[in-house]
Amino acid sequence: MTHPSLPDSTVPPAADRASPVSLQDVERLGDLARAAHAAVGEVIFGQPRVIEESLITLLAGGHVLLIGVPGLAKTRLVHTLGAVLGLDNKRVQFTPDLMPADILGSEVLEEAADGRRSFRFLRGPVFTQLLMADEINRASPRTQSALLQAMEEQQVTVAGVSHDLPRPFHVLATQNPLEQEGTYPLPEAQLDRFLMQIDVGYPDADAERQILLMTTGSYDLRPRRVLGAEDLAALQRLVRRLPVGDSVVEAILHLTRSGRPEDSPLDLVRRHVAWGPGPRAGQALMLTCRARALLQGRLAPSVDDVIALAAPVLRHRMALTFSARAEGVTLDNVLAALTAGLA
Repeated sequence: MTHPSLPDSTVPPAADRASPVSLQDVERLGDLARAAHAAVGEVIFGQPRVIEESLITLLAGGHVLLIGVPGLAKTRLVHTLGAVLGLDNKRVQFTPDLMPADILGSEVLEEAADGRRSFRFLRGPVFTQLLMADEINRASPRTQSALLQAMEEQQVTVAGVSHDLPRPFHVLATQNPLEQEGTYPLPEAQLDRFLMQIDVGYPDADAERQILLMTTGSYDLRPRRVLGAEDLAALQRLVRRLPVGDSVVEAILHLTRSGRPEDSPLDLVRRHVAWGPGPRAGQALMLTCRARALLQGRLAPSVDDVIALAAPVLRHRMALTFSARAEGVTLDNVLAALTAGLA
């Protein structure tokens, strides 16, 4: 494995300078991450970008929002990731009548043989390492908000008592972009909890041919385990220790600040963006750029990583004005203009 030399301006955070990144750790853990990527690709066909961005999110310790029409293997992707990464995984189908207790759990009153009564907490499906929230926008806002504390604090509170969730803990939620009747759009506060929004598109013709042949015959497509929870935790710690060059930091700052209409030098943003990305978007870009570099066998991220990840990190942290929609301006147009200045 060849390691590019670090630029002179690449300086780790102060906390990391006392314990420099070991090349052996980068090689060993990076090879594990790439093996996991390959193992997922053996089961999920035609979605290399979706697989890479999903793994980047998990390596960065975040949550994923998958947007795509039915039948694009979103559910299979979550189960495959759980199997390959060696994580416990559960699935919750979100419906309008789903209650918070159906996710978090509830207390039940039990009576002992001697007649004494006591409450016992029954854990809900959120007590897992990889939770799939299927069609999350079909549940009521009250139920959606039940995930907020879990996603942000990795614990839940029931009847005034806090319960820690397993580590690592990740939510992979799905939405159908077509059928919006009877849905409840996610509020901005909850959207911001997702590190990335990944748009899942149709596979190309060759990949779809492979899907037809491999999934309708007698082939054994069970995913193979490559990592364990401890390996993933080690990768997440390593991601946070990778050094970041000044040029990447400046690119992230320029991108996020230029996306805010009150600060942007771009007329397109000032006229058509209602609100732009906050500081959490910059944090997300810093983490995901590091994770992408590790996944691709590099010691440090580059500006190309910022450009590649700008859309999945920022698209759910920005909103267009009504006039922009009337004029046919899309967020993709705005993000293309923002990243054009970084190339």
